[in-house]
Amino acid sequence: MKFKIKALAAVALVCAAGLSWADLTVGVTLSTTGPAASLGIPQKNTIALMPKTIGGQKVNYVVLDDASDTTTAVNNTRKLITESKADVIIGSSVTPNSLAMIDVVAEGKTPMITLAASARIISPMDDKKKWVFKTPQNDDMMAQAIVDYMAAHGVKSVAFIGFSDAYGEGWHDVFSKAAAAKNIKLLANERYSRTDTSVTGQALKIISSNPDAVLVAGSGTPAALPQKTLVERGYKGKIYQTHGVANNDFLRVGGKDVEGTILPSGPMLVADQLPDANPVKKSALAYVTAYEAANGKGSTATFGGHAWDAGLVLQAAVPEALKKAQPGTPEFRAALRDALEGVKEVAGAHGVFSMTPTDHLGLDNRARVMVTIQNGAWKYISN
Repeated sequence: MKFKIKALAAVALVCAAGLSWADLTVGVTLSTTGPAASLGIPQKNTIALMPKTIGGQKVNYVVLDDASDTTTAVNNTRKLITESKADVIIGSSVTPNSLAMIDVVAEGKTPMITLAASARIISPMDDKKKWVFKTPQNDDMMAQAIVDYMAAHGVKSVAFIGFSDAYGEGWHDVFSKAAAAKNIKLLANERYSRTDTSVTGQALKIISSNPDAVLVAGSGTPAALPQKTLVERGYKGKIYQTHGVANNDFLRVGGKDVEGTILPSGPMLVADQLPDANPVKKSALAYVTAYEAANGKGSTATFGGHAWDAGLVLQAAVPEALKKAQPGTPEFRAALRDALEGVKEVAGAHGVFSMTPTDHLGLDNRARVMVTIQNGAWKYISN
């Protein structure tokens, strides 16, 4: 009886000190349905592969679908923070959703790791964005890779067609600046919605401007529509895409019309083709092996790799945060934010992460390669 009383007293002291044995809760909102489903589904499959314990702490993953909808993503985020008591948020899959979530995580003082690409999500740094981190490569890094490749292969003029949302606007901004620096003329600037079923008018305007090349700034399967339309209308120049299309669903939907497409990508897309000296090859292959063991050969998508990398940076940061506080407390969330900011040389599926107070991505040029589509498959062509 005395032993039981002492044990209960010890538990009471621990709880009073704010050191309860709460599980680590990871709240996740992904676009597993809607126009961005080809991004969200492999990300959800990847969450299922993440470790169930980190730093000796049990991890619970609460996964919600935001249906590729901004309002739903915001509501999911608020629900995960207030009802599920999430210690960290992972998501969303797309830029508009992630931008809209910033106010919610800042208000809740809960760190967020976005799986969307736009640099606008984390910069310029301010009191709200200090809670936000990301794992996909920034658009400007990938835009520079495209422009460098274009310049090296004689492209003098280019037309642009992108989503009529933050993703398309962000890409136009960084690409137009990079192109101008290389004296590549931007002859057309067109937009379309992720849910559009026709872009004939935009394609005809692009063709009439007679560019050497076209850049399609879309993501997932909706990015195939402008390219298919351009090919059907007889355009013969080179077509470039962004890293937002790097999955097998794009190959399936695009079919023969996307043959010869050139784009930048994270190394994991062509991990088995990389030189052995590539610093990301080993970690990228580890993800591909794990994903295909669970979901079948050839099933990997780069979008899932961004979720895997979010898990890796968490595995590096959580043990540091646990030295200061326990999950389920404001102190732990603040400590985890600080620890994420201090992540160094974490090799992931897409690059090597070293974050700082002013850089909440922490990737360098090791995070990109140039690829093309050859015989319906991804082909590595250069660093």
